[in-house]
Amino acid sequence: MRLDINLASQPYEDARQFWMRWGTAVVAVGLLTLILVTLDVTGWINARRDRAAMAEKRALIADRDRLRASAEEFLNRPENRSTRDTSQLLNELIERKAFSWTRVLENLEKVMPARVHVVSINPQLNEENELGLKMTVAGDSRDRAIELARRMEESGRFADTNITGERSTQSATGDTEQMDIVATYIPEPLFASTTEPKTTAPKTESKPKPAGGTPKGSRR
Repeated sequence: MRLDINLASQPYEDARQFWMRWGTAVVAVGLLTLILVTLDVTGWINARRDRAAMAEKRALIADRDRLRASAEEFLNRPENRSTRDTSQLLNELIERKAFSWTRVLENLEKVMPARVHVVSINPQLNEENELGLKMTVAGDSRDRAIELARRMEESGRFADTNITGERSTQSATGDTEQMDIVATYIPEPLFASTTEPKTTAPKTESKPKPAGGTPKGSRR
């Protein structure tokens, strides 16, 4: 019988395979840790920057509110009430003059879904001296009126569009739903249209033809 006996003081180990296996794992964990630390630091820096920007905006809003409150307190004084009323009247006149029924109806026509029509429309100035619209629309579907409100908001000509009421109705036109919609009208910017002068082709003078056609030559 043969016995294999290892007389070495330390058993044989493949060190290269050990470092290849565990070294790769350690490097991968280190890279992952570095990436996570980098993302954490970047997020903290961005959050700090956003907090500073928000604090700056809040300070600007607070200054604006204080300035507005001071101006309102100044205008509400008895000696300045006539100036305030005159200013409000002039602003209302300017806003109403800028209001164009044609433009409003054209803008509504662009966003109006099929089988929906305007029953009534009423413009008025709100507390912010902006031109608001209150209108009632009718159609055969509630979803189409909701689609109209969404299109108005996305058009850029209307803002703060909300549905304030809805009711069922029956009419000869087939309308089954009526909805009240309020919105702020944003008129198009007024600018002087530059039109190029029309160029006309020069007229060519034509020689008058003698009456009776082409004259015959005289005989000798």
